[in-house]
Amino acid sequence: MALSIKQIGRCFASEVTGIDLSRALSPDDAAAIHAGMDQHAVLIFRGPELTNEQHMAFTKSLGAIEHAIGTSLREAKDNRLSTDFADVSNLDRAEQPFARDDRRRLFAIGNRLWHSDSSFKPTPAKYSILHAHAIPTKGGNTEFADMRAAYDALDDETKFVVEDLVCEHSQLFSRGKIGFTDFTEEERDRFSPVRQVLVRRHPVTGRKSLYLSSHAGGIIGWPVPEARIFLQDLTEHATQRQFVHSHVWRVGDLVIWDNRQVMHRARPFPHAEPRDMRRTTLAGDGLTTAQQ
Repeated sequence: MALSIKQIGRCFASEVTGIDLSRALSPDDAAAIHAGMDQHAVLIFRGPELTNEQHMAFTKSLGAIEHAIGTSLREAKDNRLSTDFADVSNLDRAEQPFARDDRRRLFAIGNRLWHSDSSFKPTPAKYSILHAHAIPTKGGNTEFADMRAAYDALDDETKFVVEDLVCEHSQLFSRGKIGFTDFTEEERDRFSPVRQVLVRRHPVTGRKSLYLSSHAGGIIGWPVPEARIFLQDLTEHATQRQFVHSHVWRVGDLVIWDNRQVMHRARPFPHAEPRDMRRTTLAGDGLTTAQQ
């Protein structure tokens, strides 16, 4: 059966059939997946649960990986997974859900804000590849917002304003929005702000996208209050329901999204239930703008 891609979202997001992710990916299938990502920005594979090795092999068939180092508050001794993976579960090393007041959990629920993965790094991520090993009895969906459609829907005056703006991104900004300020000096230094453009052009399609994220906390040259209100207004515009697709997880699902073209957020679920989600990440294309 040949690989097939069928759109299921309003204006983006598609389901892929006719491919066995547990087997090595052929060059033709890899090319078809990249072409599908360019067009649809989110691809959904319904399949059996993969081993970490199979998940990683699939990822590397699409490009170079970004290592998940220094992006959470898990210490090395607490890691369940290698640093090839971002552990976006709510589980500790003993495979038990974090206590409700565990600072690692409180930091991680910042992922319920709209964001783009690794926008807080000088070179932001390309694709995120998330695989479900265990899901809660309710909730825990992932929502995606199409930043291309959001840009297209801006009026001409706003498009002119945003065209050359550069923002500062940091996990200090996103966690501050939920009242999380429990950082060590080492963590504050690690999460120092980086610069990203506010409008990105896709290198293949040429289509423009808003590059928004909860990590964005300032605009270069703007007063902070004005910048944050402006970014909030843009986020409200970009996450209107006509631009959003919600994915309801099943064990074995693997979802790829293009961080250059969409934002996403996790939705709440019972905190004492396991949600075991493991993410690999494709390295980005390079800086979006010069850093300080």
